[in-house]
This record gives sequence, structure tokens and C-alpha cells, in this order.
Amino acid sequence: MSFTVENLEKNMAKITIEVPAEEFEKALQKAYEKQKGKISLNGFRKGKAPRAVIEKVYGAGIFYEDAANILIPDAYSEAANESKLDIVAQPEIDLVQIEKGKPFIFTAEVTLKPDVILGDYIGVEIEKTETKVTADDVKAELEKVREQNSRLVSVTNRAVKDKDQTIIDFEGFVDGTAFEGGKGTDYPLTIGSHSFIDNFEEQLIGAKIGSEVEVNVTFPENYQAAELAGKPALFKVTVKEIKVKELPKLDDEFAKEVSEFDTLSDYKADLKKQLTDKKKEEAKNEKRSKAVAKAVANASIDIPEAMIKAQVNNMVNEMAQRFQMQGLSIEQYLQYTGSDPQAFMESLRPEAETRIRNSLVLEAVVKAENIEVTDKDYEDEIARMAEMYKMETDKVKEMLGEAEEEQIRGDLAVQKAAELIADKAVEAAPRKGGVIL
Repeated sequence: MSFTVENLEKNMAKITIEVPAEEFEKALQKAYEKQKGKISLNGFRKGKAPRAVIEKVYGAGIFYEDAANILIPDAYSEAANESKLDIVAQPEIDLVQIEKGKPFIFTAEVTLKPDVILGDYIGVEIEKTETKVTADDVKAELEKVREQNSRLVSVTNRAVKDKDQTIIDFEGFVDGTAFEGGKGTDYPLTIGSHSFIDNFEEQLIGAKIGSEVEVNVTFPENYQAAELAGKPALFKVTVKEIKVKELPKLDDEFAKEVSEFDTLSDYKADLKKQLTDKKKEEAKNEKRSKAVAKAVANASIDIPEAMIKAQVNNMVNEMAQRFQMQGLSIEQYLQYTGSDPQAFMESLRPEAETRIRNSLVLEAVVKAENIEVTDKDYEDEIARMAEMYKMETDKVKEMLGEAEEEQIRGDLAVQKAAELIADKAVEAAPRKGGVIL
């Protein structure tokens, strides 16, 4: 196998790959062996017709496509590796010569990682993130804990109010006829949760236990059940139970119940410390994000379209995997949200470009600053992964090949670059009216 490389415009290159005639002949024989069992010819049992006879009857090119598919992956991979090109997207393959007795020649047009012209990345100015914890912050956190430790209490002496948790029976009708899926029994519904369509829940306010209420709604135009979309409907609803959330009293007993402290005062002090630590960590992450964003904005990169498309596809695959874990397909998600697939893909482009720019700039900083990842850095990361997955470090290492180790080391180098930019950033007071105070 031999190849030549032609550099094209806009970070593209064309690799012309030539496979010797004898290798092409071997591929043709493999294609014949693979396909002969499916071919029937008069005078021969199925699968027993000689290759020469099949080629004479059906034409010399009958096995060309299969032979090409056998040769191209390995030949392209070998040429791509030997060329040392930094390829960032799947190639466009074109056949140049495919003929028995001659070398097999094809081209692979590839997208290359673009050059990055770094701007200022050391000492970039960013807005400082506030880390002070106020009394209101502590109060809000206390309310969250009260909510988590609340209990539901049945109410029988009044009608439904906003925020009540109710148990209802309901049946829906369109044009006077009950429709499929429109009936429910002992259904839990929180008033104001907007889990039902239109203003369904608001119409239950004032209803008493045991009473039947007629609720009038209109299905959205983009409702998933096409036969109901845009149509007015009447629901007959019976309120069976009303429950309210009862919050515990804020006192020393509450503190003892939800924490290791004996007094509410000590518990509040601990909450303040926790919130302070959390805000500091959030501020650290935000500082890094702001600093990297500033460095990326100062850089110049011409991102190839194929690279953006590849990143969008990766993001869709990531989302599909997450949906699959929830028992949902990406197609179902698009249907439920009323999203057009093409518009959905287009909506991911800005995030895809941001990811690419961040990655390319940080990689360029790694190179410019000669950032290295030590063996200790790598071992520490393996130990972190082992702890996260509850595995032994040796087992984690066994699962990783050379490519995975190289990827981990590359990610660690990029993290170091981000930390360098953040550490050297200059934090200014928050802006008010465009003036730095």
C-alpha cells in the first residue's frame, strides 16, 4: 500500500491511496467466498459455481463493491496513521480505479484540525464572583431542609386551595364522547404544579371533597395525540382528598432531628460554613469558566464545517444514551417536545462550536506552555476513577489500552491549561452601569 497527500484549502487534505493489484485480487477472492453461497447458476449446485463462471455471467465487476469494502477500512487507517495528519472527522471516500488485474486506487478527503492563533490568555480580566453568605442564604437553606422534612396532613374542613395536594378521579370528553386515555382514578395532583394542560388545576380551586367539578380546557395545537390537538374538552373531576404540607417548627428539637447539633444556633452556624464552602467551590469553577471563555474569545480559529457536524452528532449520541437510560428514545423525545429533527440538530450548533473552540484553545495553550502530565498525575487520576467506580486501581488499568491512556493524559493536560489561565486571571469587582467599581 502506498499513498500521497495533497493539501487543500480550508483545513482539508486529500489522501490518494493505492493498493497493489495482488491485494485487490485477494479481496476479490474473499468477496467471492462470502457471496457464492447466495448465487445460483444453471448446472451448478447453489454455492458451488466457480468464480470465473459467475464473473462471466454477471460481469467482472460483480465482486468489486464487496472487495472495495474489504480493502478501504484497513488501507485508509494505515495511510491516515502513517501520514501523521491530525484528522478530526470521517473521510469522504471516492473510487479512482477499480479493475481486475490493476492496483485499486481511491481517495479519502479528510478534515484537519485547524490552526489556532492564540490571543491574550495570561492575565485576562474577569468579573469576580461573590462568595459571601448572607443571613437570607442561611434562611433559604433552612426552608429547604424544612420542606424535605415536612409531612402531609389531610384536610377535611375546607375547599381546595392553591398548592394543595389532592387525590382526584377524572374523565375527559370531546364533543360529548369519552376519549381514550382521558380517565384516571385516585390520581395525585398538586394544584399549581402545571402537570395538567391549560388551566385545569386552577379550576379545581374552591372544590370541596366529594363534589364533582366540570373543568373546561383546550388541548394545545401541538399535543402529541393528533386526534385531540387543538380541541376543546370537558373533564368531570371528583375531589377525593385534600392534603397540605405541614412544616416542622424551627427550634432546637428540629436541629437535633436533622443534624448532629443540639441547638438551632449551632446548626445555623454549620449551614453557613457549608454554604460558604459550596460558594467558594462554585466561584472557583466559575472563575475558570470565565477565564477560559475570555481566552477563547481572544483566539482566532476557522473551524471546518465537518468538525462542527461531527461534534453535533456526538452530542446527539450522548443525549440518546441518557434518554435510553430513562427508557426513552431520541425519536420519542422529539415527538413529545414537538421538535423538528433538523431544527433540533441546528439548535445544538452553538454549543458544539463552543466545545470545539474551548478544546482547541486549551490544547494550543498546552503546547505553547509546554504543559506536561507526570506519571503521578496519571496515577492520581486512575485512583480517582477507581474510587468513583468502586474498583481496584489495577482493574481500572487493565480496562485501559494505550489509546485510553493517551486520552486521559490529554484531558489532564487540558485541565492544567484551564487552571493556568484561571490562576493568572485578574478578578475585577462586579460591573455596574458599565463601570468597574
